[in-house]
Amino acid sequence: MNNPAPTSIGHWIGGRTVTGSGETIPVTNPATGEVVAEVPAGTSAHVDQAVTAARAAFPGWAATDPAERAAVVQRIAEGLQARAEEIAVTITAEMGSPITMSRTAQIGFPVAVANSFAALATDFAWTEQIGNSLIVREPIGVVGAITPWNFPLQQIVSKLAPALIAGDTMVFKPSEVAPLTARILAEVTADAGLPAGVFNVVYGTGDVVGEAISAHPDIDMISFTGSTRAGRRISSVAAQTVKRVALELGGKGATVLLDDADLAKAVDKGVMMAFANSGQVCGAWPRMLVPAARHDEIVELAVAAAAQYTVGVPTDETTRLGPLASEEHRRKVDGYIERGIADGAKLVFGGPGRPEGLDGAYARPTILAGVHPDSAVAQEEIFGPVLTIIPYADEDHAVAIANSTMYGLTSGVFGEPEHALAVARRLRAGQVDVNGAEWNALAPFGGYRQSGNGREFGRFGLEEYLETKSIQR
Repeated sequence: MNNPAPTSIGHWIGGRTVTGSGETIPVTNPATGEVVAEVPAGTSAHVDQAVTAARAAFPGWAATDPAERAAVVQRIAEGLQARAEEIAVTITAEMGSPITMSRTAQIGFPVAVANSFAALATDFAWTEQIGNSLIVREPIGVVGAITPWNFPLQQIVSKLAPALIAGDTMVFKPSEVAPLTARILAEVTADAGLPAGVFNVVYGTGDVVGEAISAHPDIDMISFTGSTRAGRRISSVAAQTVKRVALELGGKGATVLLDDADLAKAVDKGVMMAFANSGQVCGAWPRMLVPAARHDEIVELAVAAAAQYTVGVPTDETTRLGPLASEEHRRKVDGYIERGIADGAKLVFGGPGRPEGLDGAYARPTILAGVHPDSAVAQEEIFGPVLTIIPYADEDHAVAIANSTMYGLTSGVFGEPEHALAVARRLRAGQVDVNGAEWNALAPFGGYRQSGNGREFGRFGLEEYLETKSIQR
């Protein structure tokens, strides 16, 4: 399987390619260190140009019937599916996702999300009557979207689809680590009949392009997915123009195993939720909370499950875990593993260093047992394939540990169904799965506390991109 040929890509502004200022950012394949493409290092002037295009396109797109907007989003979903293999190969090359995962989750989730929003438009309550007031839901305006590298297509479609259904226009900055899929998406939107200027892409760094988008007075809303640190900065900058800010930030989810859980099922799911995408998932469950009396038994099950996660070249069909997104990130993850051991955790699987025979940004899937709940590896987002097993004394202790981090994005609870549901209600997280429940594209996703604010998916996600007007009669 071949990587995309090295190429230079321009910004997408007003429905056409716009050349950069001359400076470029290399896109590196983390498995090989090879530069596979270059994108322009955008400037505030490019952001101004994109905002002007989005502002000009807004009145026409906002006036378009929601059914027609939904039809365009449906065609975008179909266009993405038609280019699925190209997208999969591109994502594997730019951020190291195993090709099998790129063909399933990396393309499957965004297509499902786009389809779900297209279907939602028909029955959505665009207006309602409350007493003598007509309540009207209208597009918010120009949206600035900034996304990370771990799910490069999923993260933007989760913002673009509801924004388009709402009648908004958009200026989008993809991560400079994995920006290539953005160009494919731009071409798909044009082929789907999206008017020029409704969707614009400006490449560049957060310090330059991200700051310019956040501060721009003609951008009405910022939708950001990424680190809590970056989210704080965006909130601060955006506050100067009092624009709406929706943040989907970091996480430190827990798998809570109750005394009456099916341990084999729970441990298998918990290990998968810690290691998927090499642990580079904000909604991962990197903490496994276990009854102290069964700690050693569960460790054995977790080690056996972890052994199934082969690390290898991401273009190999049998690889389950590819490299991390960059060598810099690999060193960060190694540092956390070393710190966890120094703080008293027991290394029972994996450890720091690359897997034997691999030279790229590869990390070894790792399990640390007997972890103290207040230690750095239990409190801070590692964003790598590191599972920490934490013993608890009783159910109240388990809930307290689960709620003890600054995050509150996702978690899972395993046990007798009603028992597990009762515990799930006590967790301070925006999304809690009981006994490995299936993902629901219509259910809201978002965080408590420093995992962010706002919600994605379903009608909850659509409402983020709308203003609410009250007309008294």
